[in-house]
This record gives sequence, structure tokens and C-alpha cells, in this order.
Amino acid sequence: MASTAEEPNRRDFLVIAGNAFAAVGGAIVLWPFIAQMNPDSGAQALASVELDLAPVKEGQAITAMWRGKPIFIRNRTKAEIEQAKAVDLTVLVDNSARNMALPESDPATDANRTKAGHENFLILIGICTHLGCIPKGQAIGDSRGDYGGWFCPCHGSHYDTAGRIRKGPAPRNLEVPPYTFVGDTKIKIG
Repeated sequence: MASTAEEPNRRDFLVIAGNAFAAVGGAIVLWPFIAQMNPDSGAQALASVELDLAPVKEGQAITAMWRGKPIFIRNRTKAEIEQAKAVDLTVLVDNSARNMALPESDPATDANRTKAGHENFLILIGICTHLGCIPKGQAIGDSRGDYGGWFCPCHGSHYDTAGRIRKGPAPRNLEVPPYTFVGDTKIKIG
């Protein structure tokens, strides 16, 4: 038994060409809708921020903005660093480092919340993990709470000198944003 294949005819060509034209036309129509979902150039510019920390003296704190969030940067004193390192991790409310650059399961040691070689600079997202308030402790004269770090007066959360929750209703430590040192005193957040 011999089988014969049908020869392509003009109708087959028109069906294929029509489908291809419809696919291209559909893509052209959908492209603006898909492209409008991308972040605008202003948002992309805020994706990362570079800061020079040279003017921040020991014991001083500054606040910067990143993605619309306050970033607390503190040049900690030797006493603050030693106080943070001496904390027994079993007494912490939250045992997670909350460092965006580390796995969630890493412990909340002072070393996991700072960068090696730059332990004096503590960089945190300055939003209380209870209800999103901005804790006090950045300005001279602010109450720093019972543990010398930050204090959220709205509901009474106390953070230590490593930004870890020690007392109050906040369930988690202050988060550490993703950052790298691009120089001895220059950082890039994001």
C-alpha cells in the first residue's frame, strides 16, 4: 500500500502566514502593558546607595535612606562592640541574625550582624519590627533604652548595641540590609 503526502497548497500558506501575523501583532499589542510593569528610572536609581562613612566619628550615628526606608548607621565605640559580643545568645528574644546577606538560620551573633574588619560600623534598617515605628537612638540625647542601642517609645521595644531585640513587644531583631564595603570607609547598600 503506497501512501501519498498531500502537497502544500495556497490555503496552507495563508493559514501559516495569518497565524504568524496574529502572533506578531499580539506581541506588539501586549508589549506596552508588560513594559509598564518594570520599575521607572527613579526607582532603579534608589535600588542601591553609596555612602562615605569617613565623616562619621566613633560613637556617632547617622540616618540615610534606601528604598524609602531609614538606614541606621552607627560607628560603635569599643565598649559598645564588647557589650554586643558579650551577650549570651540564649537570652535573646530572636536568635536569627536577620542579615539579608546570610541564611535565615544563622545565629544573631555580633559578627553575623556586621562585616569582618569593620565591626565598628553597624548598619541596620531603622524600622521597629513590632508595628513599623522609627526607634529613637540616632540623635544625641535620644533615649537608647535599657541596652544602649535603640528604643521604640511607641510600644516600649528595647534594642541592644547590635540591633537585637532584648525587651518589649517587637518579635524580631532590626534587619541588616545587603551592603558591601567598596573602600575602607565607603559602602554600597543594595
